[in-house]
Amino acid sequence: MCNPVRIAALLTALAALPAAATPPSASLRPEQRPSAPVPTVATMTGAVEVTNLAVNRSMRPIARNSAGGLPATAVTAETETGPEALDVAAMAAAALDEVGFRDWRTGFEARARAAGISQATLDAAFAGVGPDAEIIRLDQNQAEFSRALWDYLDSAVSQNRIDNGTAALARHAEDLRAIERRYGVEAEVVVAVWGLESAYGAVRGSTDIITAMATLAHEGRRQDFFETQLIAALQILEAGDIGPRQMTGSWAGAMGHTQFMPTSYLEFAVDGDGDGRRDIWSDNPVDALASTANYLSEFGWTTGQPWGMEVRLPEGFDYSQTGERIKRSIDHWNREGVRLPGGARLPDHGRASILLPAGADGVAFVIFDNFHVIERYNPADAYVIAVGHLSDRITGGGAFRADWPRGDRALTRDERVELQERLTRAGFSTLGIDGIIGPNTLEAVRRYQASQGLTPDGYASLRILERLRRG
Repeated sequence: MCNPVRIAALLTALAALPAAATPPSASLRPEQRPSAPVPTVATMTGAVEVTNLAVNRSMRPIARNSAGGLPATAVTAETETGPEALDVAAMAAAALDEVGFRDWRTGFEARARAAGISQATLDAAFAGVGPDAEIIRLDQNQAEFSRALWDYLDSAVSQNRIDNGTAALARHAEDLRAIERRYGVEAEVVVAVWGLESAYGAVRGSTDIITAMATLAHEGRRQDFFETQLIAALQILEAGDIGPRQMTGSWAGAMGHTQFMPTSYLEFAVDGDGDGRRDIWSDNPVDALASTANYLSEFGWTTGQPWGMEVRLPEGFDYSQTGERIKRSIDHWNREGVRLPGGARLPDHGRASILLPAGADGVAFVIFDNFHVIERYNPADAYVIAVGHLSDRITGGGAFRADWPRGDRALTRDERVELQERLTRAGFSTLGIDGIIGPNTLEAVRRYQASQGLTPDGYASLRILERLRRG
């Protein structure tokens, strides 16, 4: 049993320690929304497959030393080894964290009041709120998630998700028609976003958002980002759209049916059902669906334009023309021999690019401006293709005709970094080494492939990395 006198003495000493402030070691630009382990949820339309729909990029920032950590000498001076020592150290760390949290909260509340938040809102929001160790554990233990595009799509656009999307489209047809008329975003696209973000409302997250944002802001690695989100959450409370304990979502702050961050809510959330509140949390999804349509509309959605279409490329096609950065008229692509899978010419929906997310041996797409609008919701090509393809499937469209190179695997983050380093050393600069395969890296891969007499499709595969290793 722990000695209460020792514990009291230690906690008294800890209370006198100043709170350390450590600046963030990396900025936060989430590439995926973190989620809990994969469940399956039963709904009125049947079992909903709920999957971790993250793609092969990790949002975990660089580790840093913990702020205000108890020095080892302080622990050994006050405790022995064994279970008692562990108990005392754990209690001491918890006490120090509570002290630091109170100090942080005092400073934060002053900043929040300066931003126009009333003391009454602050008192209601922080009632019973303290640092949540589970949120810190989740944030600090995000494993790298490397998954091939086709494996991701198998889950994101599974038959179960298609069936549930078709049912959701029918169930909310009247509201969705009104949303489509108002914002010009097709109902099936809004439903597809809903399906990927929360499995049509089955998994919206149950974490208290004020607790989560306060914990992550206090923890300090991305304090500016999470304090901004926390102030936005307090502004939502101030407006009366939701109560403090009813504002729930993921541990990283994404809320409601379509997983808006608090700042996105303030800018884009709307009252879709006319009840005077913008409630994206309740079982009624109309406000969330209207808000999602408004979001896409504000970023330039073009009514009637597809996100993209599967295409067939001709023999002898010039693969140096592929990639999001190269836009041509549909007349150009038709002259080049690009066709729909059945052989028909491409319909004209504006200037377009040819996208080969898995290289020349995978599915090829012609993509339009609406592809880039969906990117504003999540910048990963895999996510955009999933939303687009799911929207097509729930309105009766077919599966892709071509297949994927399923014998390949996704590169790990270390391999992606190595690929960028080797390309750059070989004279094909990726304009940065970050482990993210973006347009600059794809262009470097194309130039390297061309120099080697390979098809310049920009596919960042293990074969390319192995070739670079051989020199």
